[in-house]
Amino acid sequence: MSDAALAARPDDTPPVHIWIGFIAMVVGQFMAILDIQIVASAIGSIQAGVSASRDEISWVQTSYLIAEVIGIPLSGFLGRALGTRLLFCISSLSFSIASLLCAFSWDIGSLIFFRALQGFSGAAMIPTVMATLYLAFPQRLQAMTGAMMGMVVTLAPSLGPTIGGYVAETLGWRALFWVNLVPGLLITVIIWNTMQSLDKPQFNLLKRIDVVGLIGLAMFLGAAEYTLEEGPANEWFASMEVTMWALVSLAGGMLFFWRVLTVETPIVDLKPFGTPTFAIGAGLGFVLGVGLFSSVFLTPLFLGSVRGYNALQIGHTMFVQGAVMFLAGPIVGRFGRTLQDPRYFGMLGFLLVAASCLLQAHMTHDAGFWELVWPQALRGVGLIMTFTSVMQPALQSLPPHLIHAGAGLFNTMRNLGGAFGIAGLATIQAHAFALHRQELYSAVDPTNPHVQGLLQGIQAHLAQTGASDPERQALMYYAQILDREALVMTFNDQFLTLGVVIGVSAFAMLLMKPSPARMQMMADRKAEMEMAH
Repeated sequence: MSDAALAARPDDTPPVHIWIGFIAMVVGQFMAILDIQIVASAIGSIQAGVSASRDEISWVQTSYLIAEVIGIPLSGFLGRALGTRLLFCISSLSFSIASLLCAFSWDIGSLIFFRALQGFSGAAMIPTVMATLYLAFPQRLQAMTGAMMGMVVTLAPSLGPTIGGYVAETLGWRALFWVNLVPGLLITVIIWNTMQSLDKPQFNLLKRIDVVGLIGLAMFLGAAEYTLEEGPANEWFASMEVTMWALVSLAGGMLFFWRVLTVETPIVDLKPFGTPTFAIGAGLGFVLGVGLFSSVFLTPLFLGSVRGYNALQIGHTMFVQGAVMFLAGPIVGRFGRTLQDPRYFGMLGFLLVAASCLLQAHMTHDAGFWELVWPQALRGVGLIMTFTSVMQPALQSLPPHLIHAGAGLFNTMRNLGGAFGIAGLATIQAHAFALHRQELYSAVDPTNPHVQGLLQGIQAHLAQTGASDPERQALMYYAQILDREALVMTFNDQFLTLGVVIGVSAFAMLLMKPSPARMQMMADRKAEMEMAH
């Protein structure tokens, strides 16, 4: 919101029904973000349930992500056309219905289609909550409500493996979807009856919807998401399929930007990027997405592939980060209200996330719950601090009519950061594992007494168990040990890369400008406290 608008707005506490509606919206946002991780944690159960191949089952997640990344930027236009209340109610209701349809899927094709519908339906909930925060609450409450929302945005991916593993183990994979129905319907009813006064819809905009621009947007972001998902596993442009989808994304991007820059009412309003503070904040939102989604991607992958943990065990280990976020959220929100300049607070948050990654860059094959406690705790606190410190000055720098567009763009950048981060780390994994494996195998000296002793011990153990060829099996077992160590070294490389990127990006926080209205508000509060004393 612009400084003039903030100065003119009465700094009063919103009525109770606004608080009730906002909390319901935050819960809906939590459901939409959580759904990605709980399904990922139970993908093996789903694969068995619908008799899908390994290539087919990956589309259960890919279709959701592609549809979501198209729907999020579109929410800016729909927010102005339909109004905040109607857009969120439509999104929440359709998300719930699509979830129920996923639960009744009869084969892999129907599940993929319903998952795409679910991803597109729920996409608007995420940025709409962010826009509501700045439309409904005065600035003195935005730090607290922003911390509440930031806690949900960063908490949901961390709790996903825990909740998904538990639900799939106890109730079956279909329960992952039908559990959304009742909360979704309840949220829709609450919001419809509490958020009437937020803004007025502009239905006339629907007559001017840019269909060509919408097609360009779908081609641009949808094909880009697919390219990032499939590229690492297919050697990127060595694959004709990946190359084709990259070209589709390029063509879609050209079409999309041409329409955005030439039509009177573009499908996505890029004007927020004309505000330097927002542009920098959106870039840092991209880095935030890299840190959030990549760390949530790497840690369960390490626990599953190196330690052999199942979904429930991974969830128990990952619970630390979620618990710390839950406890730190209110404290960060209260402390954020007292800060005149949140830039250093945000920079410290980025550095804590970077430090957590650097701590995990020294893992061994025995690393488990206790070895990962401190990295996860630091990351949980850092993510909460970072999210609120980046989001607030970015959206506070925009005038009211650009809030919806800005919220959609900020979330799009965050999601794209996650997609690019995971794709980059997956590429590093493929090459680093091959390199470390070659180095370890080359360094093995058969005449080394330590190597000989280890092989002899393995052979003796296998001979006692009645193995048919203990010498050959001992060599195979030793090769598995080397492969495991190469994999551990690869994960350490990935966390090191992640830590360096996030740590360097932390200093970009200094380029953002705090809102003058916020600085004036803090100065007035300080003067009042001095007068009271």
